[in-house]
Amino acid sequence: MQPLKPDAALPRDPAPSRAAYRMHRLWLTPLFRSMLRIGLPVFTVTFSAGLYLSDDTRRAGLAGIWEGAWTAVEERPEFLVNLMAIDGASPALAEAIRSKLALRFPLSSFDIDMAATAARIEELDAVADADLRVRSGNVLQVTVTERLPVVIWRTQAELSLLDIEGRRVARVFSRMDRPDLPLIAGEGANAAVPEALALLAAAGPIQPRLRGMVRMGERRWDIVLDRDQRILLPETDPVPALERVIALDKAEALLARDVITVDLRNKDRPVLRLAPDAMTILRASQGVETGASSL
Repeated sequence: MQPLKPDAALPRDPAPSRAAYRMHRLWLTPLFRSMLRIGLPVFTVTFSAGLYLSDDTRRAGLAGIWEGAWTAVEERPEFLVNLMAIDGASPALAEAIRSKLALRFPLSSFDIDMAATAARIEELDAVADADLRVRSGNVLQVTVTERLPVVIWRTQAELSLLDIEGRRVARVFSRMDRPDLPLIAGEGANAAVPEALALLAAAGPIQPRLRGMVRMGERRWDIVLDRDQRILLPETDPVPALERVIALDKAEALLARDVITVDLRNKDRPVLRLAPDAMTILRASQGVETGASSL
């Protein structure tokens, strides 16, 4: 039996070391792999950028480069707006829009806030809707939906044109500025424009005598005719009530007589108020003494 040599090489142990085993197990953890593959590069880049930008001079230089590049893009000819075109507006409204915006051309399209500019245009009473876009030819196209006046509303302060929704369109200084439009008056009349238009349509046969309509107590309408005649309409169903008066006028010439007021506020009990002279004549015809006899 031969003794072992002291320098004889021992066979290699195939088992991993403790440190290698732990690193291998750690690498199999998804969170560790994500942190190593994503977190570490992000941290490195962020740390490097923060370190670079910590210097005020470097930050100012980068800001100058960015502003210069953006200004160069904004001032390119294809992005400049040279004109403004307005469609759908009357000449007076178009001039009011130009004065309201007060834009100075040429102007970069990047400097125009379309939504804010449209909102400013819609602040004008006569504008219902405004749409803006930059079209070919470096033109700012403004398409306006203009409110169309349908009545004149008289208040204690002024005369105003109203559209079909009762929205103010413009101010007028005289009734004769728009003789083609009917006149309404009274508090709350602007909130009942659709009903007023329905009554005006039903009042076609007496239209030549119609002077206007007055909103009473923000509840109902009075029809004002010439010769100081009035038709007092009820709060509910005023159109059928007016149609009955017109039918009675056709049959009996009611409104051609000395009638001051046709009161229909109570549907079940209409009341006629006669002129003072008509009452005297009526009483005399009935043999009623109307005054003291002369000596």
